[in-house]
This record gives sequence, structure tokens and C-alpha cells, in this order.
Amino acid sequence: MGLWDKMFGSGASDEEVAQKRFDELKQKYQTALNVADREQIQFYNLHVQDNKLYMRGIAPTLEARNKLGEQLKLVNPTEDDVVAEIDIRETRAEAASVGGGTAQAVTYTVKSGDTLSKISKEQYGNSSEYMRIFYANRDKLTDPDKIQIGQQLTIPDATS
Repeated sequence: MGLWDKMFGSGASDEEVAQKRFDELKQKYQTALNVADREQIQFYNLHVQDNKLYMRGIAPTLEARNKLGEQLKLVNPTEDDVVAEIDIRETRAEAASVGGGTAQAVTYTVKSGDTLSKISKEQYGNSSEYMRIFYANRDKLTDPDKIQIGQQLTIPDATS
């Protein structure tokens, strides 16, 4: 049995297989993720479920959400391997004003030895949720593998 088999074949754990699929889909939809970044769409969940890429987030405007949707259709017209649930910021604010409330984020200070995966495991119980933290901190981070000791990171609430 080769290394490839151990990583992604018969010996691979469910988490390794999910991570491989996540990486494949992330690469496939990179142009859509770039549009989301340019349009300032904040993701609070980006993961693989049922072999599909699930995107959950908040767009600043309906126009921004529509631009993401258009790009997703350009990448894959059937959209059979992606689900995007993007709220519009104004809608969420209106819900809060009538008693709906919003989830609270916490601030985390990066310590020696921390990675986004490790922080995700501590905060959410699942290391695969690290992209939720990355996208909530796009104003401070350019690469999920490059965090600095002492950095203050926003950790979105697990229910959001």
C-alpha cells in the first residue's frame, strides 16, 4: 500500500477524504471565491457535506450576492456540487431589530503553536471549520497558513 492509498484510499479517514474533496471543490470554485472576496461577502461556513461544497455567509448587498451566483453558474451551470446560502446584511439587521438577534463572535489571541485548524478544533470541535475563522478575518489574513503570535482573530459563533 502506497502513501497515496494511506492518505486517500482504503486507509484514509473520513476527515482526510472530506479534506481532499474540499480542496478539489475549493480549487474548482476559486473564481467564485475571488468574486466573494472582491464583493466583501463574509463566509461563516465553508465545508463539504454530501460531496458538495456548502457556502454560508453574508453579502453586503443583493447585487454582491447575485454576482457570486452568476460566477457559480459560470463555473458549473448545473450547480450540482455546490450549495450557496448567502444572506444579505440588511436582511439580518432587520431581523435583529425586530427581536431576531444575531450570533456573537469572540476575539481570540493567537498563541505559540496555534494553527487555524487547531483553533477551529478548540472552538468548534472540528478542525475542518478553520475556513470559517479565515473568512471572518480576511481583513487581517491573506493565507490560512500564515497567522502570527499575538494576532487578534474574530471567532464567529458556532451557531452562525
